[in-house]
Amino acid sequence: MFLGLEWYWWLVTAALILSIPFKVKFIKWWSTREQGRKKERYGKWGDDE
Repeated sequence: MFLGLEWYWWLVTAALILSIPFKVKFIKWWSTREQGRKKERYGKWGDDE
């Protein structure tokens, strides 16, 4: 027990903290991917969406 928390809570906390940069990177990648897909779809087959 360290600072009143069991060892597994420290693992959960560390996993959450370490996942934040990966989430940010994934969100940025997803937004650029979606923008690319919208540009690709624009004007295709004569559609003006």
